[in-house]
Amino acid sequence: MNYLVVTIKDWNIKLFKEKISKFPGKWHLITNPEDLNLENLAKIQPRYIFFPHWSQIVPTKILNTYECVCFHETDLPYGRGGSPIQNLIIEGKTESKLSALRMIDKLDAGPIYMKKAISLKGRAQEIYEKNALVVVEMINEIITKNPQPKEQLGKTVNFKRRKPEQSDLKEFKAKNIEEFHNFIRMLDAETYPKAFLKMGKFRLEFFDAEKKGDKLTAQVTISAEVLTKKHGSKK
Repeated sequence: MNYLVVTIKDWNIKLFKEKISKFPGKWHLITNPEDLNLENLAKIQPRYIFFPHWSQIVPTKILNTYECVCFHETDLPYGRGGSPIQNLIIEGKTESKLSALRMIDKLDAGPIYMKKAISLKGRAQEIYEKNALVVVEMINEIITKNPQPKEQLGKTVNFKRRKPEQSDLKEFKAKNIEEFHNFIRMLDAETYPKAFLKMGKFRLEFFDAEKKGDKLTAQVTISAEVLTKKHGSKK
């Protein structure tokens, strides 16, 4: 039996090589979105296509031809949409469920294979990496048991994908140190726009926040934003 994993995140690629590729069957990996096309899939003929931590639109023809499975960090149908971890933490949640669902042409609306409890403690990067291990368990269970996904039940609540400018600490009205801490840690992940402040020509980005009583400490990177923009325009 052939199986396919499609992901661009380093931690998922690492787990594919260390764990998933050793599951029963013949496993394939796609890490370039351009390689996800009907021509390549026809060569593989996968029983399932798994999309851990995937945020791009998958063509409807692929969804209709193959059984595509993605993983969303909310108790669906609550929390459909983008930036689930960040939206949950903003709401003060400390735990959630990871939903494995069949992908359809409507965002996060497909039937559910299974759900597993997850923690929202720690930096966003730590949460992503812990969730990736849960995804590995789910993939193994799906290929072993071939569960039939069931339609989502309950009230639908939609989340909006966060924009880079929403990481500006000046725009976040923290009521206490805990909310300040949550804001910094929920943005502290690879490829995610970290919490920042602008001071004149400089940009301060905050990470590795640690709360101790009524005080908060964090690492900070200071960069000359104007110079960065000039450098970027030459590329």
